[in-house]
Amino acid sequence: MEKHYVKVKEIEHVTHDTLRVVTEKPENYNFEPGQATEMAINKNGWQKERRPFTFTSLPQQNDLEFVIKTYPEHDGATDKLLDVKTGDELIVHEVFGAITYKGEGVFIAGGAGVTPFIAILRDLKEKNKLGNNKLIFANKTQKDIILKEEFEELLGDNFINILSDEKTAEFAHGMLTKEFLKKHMGDTRQYFYLCGPPPMIEAVQKDLQNLGVDQDRIITEEF
Repeated sequence: MEKHYVKVKEIEHVTHDTLRVVTEKPENYNFEPGQATEMAINKNGWQKERRPFTFTSLPQQNDLEFVIKTYPEHDGATDKLLDVKTGDELIVHEVFGAITYKGEGVFIAGGAGVTPFIAILRDLKEKNKLGNNKLIFANKTQKDIILKEEFEELLGDNFINILSDEKTAEFAHGMLTKEFLKKHMGDTRQYFYLCGPPPMIEAVQKDLQNLGVDQDRIITEEF
């Protein structure tokens, strides 16, 4: 079983409950944008508490980066990350993940489900191939929007937000309904990349199919 001990080089908040964690990168450790690993904290009682986290760094970079939503109320491994400091060790395992970029389309994310799309969109930017890709991002409130400024810079008007628990002048309010998807999705023949809580993914997938999108154009990964 693949296992690597890596030191934390940087750790900081990017939202009120989301951390950016930068670690050393093991030699010959390869992944594709959108893929993930299981990670644990190298502290007594936590070495076997593995949780899946997506790489937000690019494969060619010298460090690993993760953007991780914490859940203090769960009293679990992500909560324990709030106690991790620079110089502490994490344990990363083998690489996995079902979401890979197949072509231009619409990325649809709920909350922390956006993390696989961070590396994919950064990679496209690096290759000057962002094209007309679009991100529809569903959150509870404005303060929950992960990497808001970066997505605005990357995508401009193709960064579309909807908030379920807060009304603002800037963003749409409500749930990811079939009508909302129809208004913003564009061509049904492009690709649709989905990641978020399972109930949301199931509902969006059903709505997309009802709107005429073929199943082979829908790429999903639940978390």
